Amino acid sequence: MNPRLTASKASTVHLPCSSSFRAGEGPQAIGSVTSTGERPRGGSWLGVAFGSTLAHSPALQVSLVFLISGLVILGYAASVSGQATYQGVVGRLCGPAVGKLCEACFIVNLLMISVAFLRVIGDQLEKLCDFLLPSVPPTLPPWYADQRFTLTLLSMLVILPLSAPREIGFQKVTSFLGTLAACYLALVIVAQYYLGPQGLAREPRPALSPSSWTSVFSVFPTICFGFQCHEAAVSIYSSMRNQSLSHWALVSVLSLLACCLVYSLTGVYGFLTFGTEVSADILMSYPGDDGVIIVARVLFAVSIVTVYPIVLFLGRSVMQDFWRRSCCQACGPRALANPSGLLTVLWVTVTLAMALFLPDLSEIIGIIGGISSFFIFIFPGLCLICAIDTEPIGPRVKCCLEVWGVVSVLIGTFIFGQSTVAALLELL
Repeated sequence: MNPRLTASKASTVHLPCSSSFRAGEGPQAIGSVTSTGERPRGGSWLGVAFGSTLAHSPALQVSLVFLISGLVILGYAASVSGQATYQGVVGRLCGPAVGKLCEACFIVNLLMISVAFLRVIGDQLEKLCDFLLPSVPPTLPPWYADQRFTLTLLSMLVILPLSAPREIGFQKVTSFLGTLAACYLALVIVAQYYLGPQGLAREPRPALSPSSWTSVFSVFPTICFGFQCHEAAVSIYSSMRNQSLSHWALVSVLSLLACCLVYSLTGVYGFLTFGTEVSADILMSYPGDDGVIIVARVLFAVSIVTVYPIVLFLGRSVMQDFWRRSCCQACGPRALANPSGLLTVLWVTVTLAMALFLPDLSEIIGIIGGISSFFIFIFPGLCLICAIDTEPIGPRVKCCLEVWGVVSVLIGTFIFGQSTVAALLELL
């Protein structure tokens, strides 16, 4: 397997909360930064990708420019359109056809992210079971320690009840819990590199020069996957008390720089510790009986369990809107008005089945990164092109903004095509 592709899994994904502090503008700004920075959950997967792609720092710098630009554009588009959801902004500015494409990408992206969450939870459960119920090879662990049983039990008894409410009221707690987990994991990985046990595998310093110029392009899907906070950017912007564009730009810059710092610490030291043999989930590379690693596993798994309902909530809201527009119009008042419970059970069942039976998540992440390019590059570029036609803007500024929007769409299209083809070739 391509080591770069393997390492590209080293980041988690935090869904940003749409809630913010209401006590005052200062605390709310901090909450907005935390919420926006929490969607790219940087603990366990993508951070290692930074260590394996240090030679491609120009690609990261260029990506950060477009990542921040996309967030700022979405805030501007939300203020122009008056919509409070991502798909609502796209549908209002770009037309119903593009809006439906956005909804389809939204559901597929969130569905695959949910699968990724469950795979990580299953890996941590497996390691914790190995620690609590040690078995001597070739003795097999008991059936109740099998990942398929433990993950199914956790999904039915914990994740499904947490996902059942029609409103999610614990986003703020989830946001800070995820921040704590990501920061703790980064500190643990740095400390383990310098103070870890002597028996911990430590690879020689890897070569940091790219194998070929084409390898630079493989970095972009990884970055898109790890920094995708754009889906909930409109909801966060709409919940802010101060909705000035300059304030939103500051929030976007601070949140992405904070993520980049945490990812860099996790990635550099994780990759220097294990080299190209690093696991797709970096926590799986560490021994199962280390106390600080066990705490990281538990904290990290709990944060994912609590953020999974938010992913489901966003995906379910899009499907409910589609249901109201199509099924209710076709079937009339007899149609099921609010299939929230049915959609929740269906979502958990489908993502659980995919997490248990799909191949290595390393290949699937490329597809997620490709779909993320729609939300980071393509849709923001289209929204910018359409939004400036509704505002009184000078011809020179308007021309520059249109060029930027076209460039963003073209780059996003290229990333989507390249990453999707590469991921499908890996699956085949």
